[in-house]
Amino acid sequence: MKIPATVITGFLGAGKTTLIRHILANANGRRIALIINEFGDIGIDRDVINGCAIEGCAEEDVLELANGCICCTVADDFLPTMEKLLNRAEPPDHIVIETSGLALPKPLVKAFNWPQIRSRVTVDGVIAVVDGPAVAAGRFADDPDKVQAVREADDNLDHHSPLEEVFEDQLLCADLVLMNKADLLSVSDKPGVLEILKRETRNGVKIVETVKGNIDLKVLLAMSAAVEDDLEGRPSHHDGDDDHDHDEFESFNVGLGDIDDTDALEARIKTASLDHDILRIKGFVHVPGKPMRHVVQAVGPRIDRYFDRPWADGEVRQSRLVVIGLAGMDRTAIERALRG
Repeated sequence: MKIPATVITGFLGAGKTTLIRHILANANGRRIALIINEFGDIGIDRDVINGCAIEGCAEEDVLELANGCICCTVADDFLPTMEKLLNRAEPPDHIVIETSGLALPKPLVKAFNWPQIRSRVTVDGVIAVVDGPAVAAGRFADDPDKVQAVREADDNLDHHSPLEEVFEDQLLCADLVLMNKADLLSVSDKPGVLEILKRETRNGVKIVETVKGNIDLKVLLAMSAAVEDDLEGRPSHHDGDDDHDHDEFESFNVGLGDIDDTDALEARIKTASLDHDILRIKGFVHVPGKPMRHVVQAVGPRIDRYFDRPWADGEVRQSRLVVIGLAGMDRTAIERALRG
């Protein structure tokens, strides 16, 4: 019997890590192997997962591929990682793969047709997690009228922006779409968001409203879609391409000293995000006098902060952030803005 694998995709800050926490917390004895793929120079998301303190969440079951996007490096990283999981004395009952927020899911699914994997694993389903308020704000939605107006004003813009292509490809490959952060959407905004998502998904794909990724695992992990056999039915902007790269995006680390005033840091992050059109800022902060690590998660001007776990004995108490955005960001100006 093949081991089912679920691919979780979604744009930066949509709530994929929160959904992972929900899955691990409700596994009910099921052995779930988690593969995290993160775009960035340091593995913030792995640290978040390892700090979750959920019973049964063993660190050896959290495997992070740090050499870039899974779908770009399957030959070097994905295959040996899968073989390592499958060859364990106790193979997992289910494999969950969290892709990078900038990854295209279809090339990853193609890798499941490799002979070493196909006979032992099937892709149970692809889940797209969507940031409902972001879509409501029009940040990643495709508005034909506006696109046409921009094209008429600038002959150099012949295609959708990279963000729109990534967003659309994730939806086109999905078997289930989670319209996350539904509690932050007004009653008047929801119909418009649903209409956008329906327009970008394949016929028959369900769209479910969620808050913090809360959804029954019987729905999430029991689709039996055998996605690897249905690639032709999942169109992509990159069909026919031999590969793709992320030259449109870049990330860098910003080291900070001790942070005495977290409210002031939040204000600096919000200002930098707006002034420089940053997609995502995330990291950990050391607050003097506090025994616990302070997590920062920012999507545009929307910021979430919380203490997640005590600093470990011998662990360096430092403050560091990862900044992710479109290529060409003014790194010097952003670092200056964040440091104050």
